[in-house]
Amino acid sequence: MDEKILIPISFFLMVFGIVYLIYSTRNRERLALIEKGVDASIFMQGKGSGVPAWKIFVVNLAFLLIGSGVGIFLALLITTYTSLNDGAVYPSIIFIMAGVGLLTGFKTAKDLDKE
Repeated sequence: MDEKILIPISFFLMVFGIVYLIYSTRNRERLALIEKGVDASIFMQGKGSGVPAWKIFVVNLAFLLIGSGVGIFLALLITTYTSLNDGAVYPSIIFIMAGVGLLTGFKTAKDLDKE
């Protein structure tokens, strides 16, 4: 058998094992609490409060892409009007502006959560 096929198979098995472990442990904990007579409403606490995770993901992704686009544009301007090396300017400016975009997205998501 080729060794290259073992990498995706082992990755899939690892992810499956982690997911199985999380769900089986959660199920055992819930069954133990129910056997002790604890009210089942404790499993619903925290649901419905706050902003949905998909909205936060979309806001962060949007600011990341905006920051990357601005970074590419600034790197183009810098390399056009200066004599700096293209190989160093493009990655550094793109990563800096993507980081600024993620920080802005984090602040925006935090403000969404306060509402």
